Amino acid sequence: MKAKDIRELSGDERSQKLQELRKERFDLMKLKVTGKVENPLRLRHLRRDIARVQTVLQQTKQQGV
Repeated sequence: MKAKDIRELSGDERSQKLQELRKERFDLMKLKVTGKVENPLRLRHLRRDIARVQTVLQQTKQQGV
């Protein structure tokens, strides 16, 4: 997910997306512990997507939007 796509979402949609990404990451971490992760690179992508969403949320918060 690109930052441009995140900026096009509303504030509530961004928060919801952040929760979904965190839940997916949590679920994959549980699978990683058991050794059943099919695509370990997905964890890296999730971590970066979470950071992007948090960055955009912080930027909009600072701008007062």
